[in-house]
Amino acid sequence: MTTYRGSVTFIALSVTAAATALTGAVTPPAHAEGAVPALDWRPCAAVGGPAAQECAELPVPLDYRNPDGPQLGLAVTRVRSDRPSARRGTLLVIAGGPGSSGVQQVTQEGERLQRETAGQYDIVSLDPRGVGGSTKASCGLDPEDRELVNLRSWPAADGSITENVERSRRVAEACARNGGTRLRSFTTANEVRDIDRFRQALGEEKLSAWGTSYGTYAGAVYAQKYPRHTDRWVLDSSGDPDPSRVAQGWLANMAVGADDRFPDFARWAADPAREAEGLRLAERAEDVRPLVLALAARLDREPKESTTVGVPLTGNRLRQALQNALYSDDAFAQLAGLVQAARDASAKPVLPAELAQPLPDPDAAVTIGVVCNDVRWSGTVPSYGRAVAADRLKHPLTAGMPVNVTPCAFWKDAPVERPTRITDEGPSNILMIQGLRDPATPYSGALKMRAALGDRARLVAVGHGGHGVYLGNGNACGDRAVTTFLTTGTRPERDTYCAD
Repeated sequence: MTTYRGSVTFIALSVTAAATALTGAVTPPAHAEGAVPALDWRPCAAVGGPAAQECAELPVPLDYRNPDGPQLGLAVTRVRSDRPSARRGTLLVIAGGPGSSGVQQVTQEGERLQRETAGQYDIVSLDPRGVGGSTKASCGLDPEDRELVNLRSWPAADGSITENVERSRRVAEACARNGGTRLRSFTTANEVRDIDRFRQALGEEKLSAWGTSYGTYAGAVYAQKYPRHTDRWVLDSSGDPDPSRVAQGWLANMAVGADDRFPDFARWAADPAREAEGLRLAERAEDVRPLVLALAARLDREPKESTTVGVPLTGNRLRQALQNALYSDDAFAQLAGLVQAARDASAKPVLPAELAQPLPDPDAAVTIGVVCNDVRWSGTVPSYGRAVAADRLKHPLTAGMPVNVTPCAFWKDAPVERPTRITDEGPSNILMIQGLRDPATPYSGALKMRAALGDRARLVAVGHGGHGVYLGNGNACGDRAVTTFLTTGTRPERDTYCAD
């Protein structure tokens, strides 16, 4: 989950933290008792963004057990309410990923969010450690190891994971060698502490929040750790918060998510309206899936030269392009065009930008670092091989990738803190919104978050496909439910459903 609509330490865990990590609210950490520097705001309006957007840098401790020790700088942003008389508080945007920029999300959506909430909030966000304008780390990875199709462990054409094992081991070793204490500090627990430091710097007793994708997990952990500092809390597109697996479970669940979502693309690609666009892949929706699977298998055997020199369209690049496109209906045309070009002997496919070039090293580092630092991933090389073989049969669209070995299997530093267990202890002030056909955080996983929160939450299920619901997929009923909650505090009395 590398886009916000899209999705990755300390030296020791204190006795107090160990006792509370699985149970709920904690005594505020050391930084809460010390002085938090004032924020020096400056204008930072960007093209297409809010004219009144401001930015600042928030210093945070590298290690919260040593609050006066080395500091990192976090990029933070705000758009102040344009209706001061109507202002009721501050709304924090929690970006997804791990690795997405909250500052960028406010630039892209701040004005609309301000309109939706009628100026009741200052809109704020931050770039987490390692992201955007915040202090970064590096693993020093070779460009090939930073390609998305390699960061995601797609098995070989025959299902073999030998190359995945070698690459995962190599990446883990490079991150241990080059990442240092900065990379080890990239954890959800520290993002939550950083959010609370931001709250204090803003001078707010409570925050409201809208977290999307991975941001729902960070938001849920914050609500568990600091319940008295939460006001109106929105979790949009949630994953299973199982503390024994965390991101390992999120990745595995993407196999189900792809199966849930693919029929939407198949119907679109078989629609006669696509004929004039040259994008109709089949006359019947049920024929699109076997067509795509057969094409990927052919590209496994015979990769096709693309317009990007030295980067052919392989079966796994097609599978990764499919996974990316399932996030939004707006990406269907690009995927269908890629499929058509791959089928045309005379055409050179144009690869999507995210598949045509490696990720910058800091982006790769934070994507890997968070998910590997948060929890020890379970499994042995033979068990990963068996899981891949079974998953390829059950979920051929994702070909075993979601359960394959990753660098986390060889991570050198054990997690310093146990992941937080999300519980029903705390104020009943959470609204979940979830699409029924989400390729990244499937509905089945979101129901696990809903069960964990108990009466603290209400769930609005939306009969729509794609990843990210509020202000993202054009569902008026779902948007209205979230806006009503943020502006009036009113939630549905019970879990409810919005038709597409």
